[in-house]
Amino acid sequence: MTSSQPDITLITGANGLIGSHIVRRYLEAGRKVAALRRTGSDLSLLHDVKDRITWLEGDILDIPSLEEAIQTAQKSGTVDVIHVAAIVSYAPKDRDRMDKVNVEGTANVVNVCLAKGIRKLGYVSSIAAIGRPTNKVTTDIATLIDEEQRWEESPQNSFYGQTKYRAELEVWRALAEGLNAVIVNPSLVLGEGDWTRSSTQLFKYAFDEKPFYPAGIVNLVDVLDVAEAVFQLMGSDITAQRFILTAVSMSYKTFLDKLADALGKKRPRIAVSPKLTRLLWPLEAVRAWLTGKAPLITRETARSASGSYRYDGRKIEKILDFRYRDMDETIRRISMFFRQTQY
Repeated sequence: MTSSQPDITLITGANGLIGSHIVRRYLEAGRKVAALRRTGSDLSLLHDVKDRITWLEGDILDIPSLEEAIQTAQKSGTVDVIHVAAIVSYAPKDRDRMDKVNVEGTANVVNVCLAKGIRKLGYVSSIAAIGRPTNKVTTDIATLIDEEQRWEESPQNSFYGQTKYRAELEVWRALAEGLNAVIVNPSLVLGEGDWTRSSTQLFKYAFDEKPFYPAGIVNLVDVLDVAEAVFQLMGSDITAQRFILTAVSMSYKTFLDKLADALGKKRPRIAVSPKLTRLLWPLEAVRAWLTGKAPLITRETARSASGSYRYDGRKIEKILDFRYRDMDETIRRISMFFRQTQY
């Protein structure tokens, strides 16, 4: 395989936080972009550039629509596919749907890419798919995880992580069958978007001056860095490799303090110990059941927020001309966006 460019790039999940920034990165480079969307999809994150995108109706769970979308894109010439579409949830009620979309949907994308002979597949996974070691010793020193870490069945792994791991297996299978592909594993992604959804909710948490902070460590990456990494990797001759994307690791207390300062709000002041978190999530589950609202804390989010794991994102810097943005600048930029749009 050479580092030539495709004639058009088809992106799934283009209307989400990561997908929308990947679309913008390609458009900034003057590349042709097609995007798969379902009827009635919210395109607000792409409102100013949606007319520059070739929109193709379809669903990753509908194989004929996937085939038609790629065939339509191939009328422009060679095609790359970047698969971003997924469901991120830690609520038990979403497990069946998450399994279907994340695993079956990825298998469908992979199979159609193989059948149609696309040039290269880029899969946006998650650090959750790498898994966490089961033999972690409880110390004050965080466990460092890199791309060599292999999946281990462990209660430390969320169901979301399990679905992304199984989805990755589909990509590795396709690689064995001759498809060129690359995988990225972003950590917690920060970017301008809807602060009632996904990781961006943490800005609203700080904005609302919530007093609590968990005891664990958070790994962070700018959405612009994720988009840049995908863009560079897809344009390179790299295949059959994965790349952790994380710029920095810090305690949740430090992170939430930075958000509060950037938003002009009070810092959180009450530490929530892992033991207390384990006591709170069953009560929150009952509240959610009684009110019909999504739980604020689940067993899985409690474990995640209390964890001491650092992810090593340096591999991509060693291989490509790539440098992560300064996280303090990222936090200030995104906070300014929310201060201008949400006040």
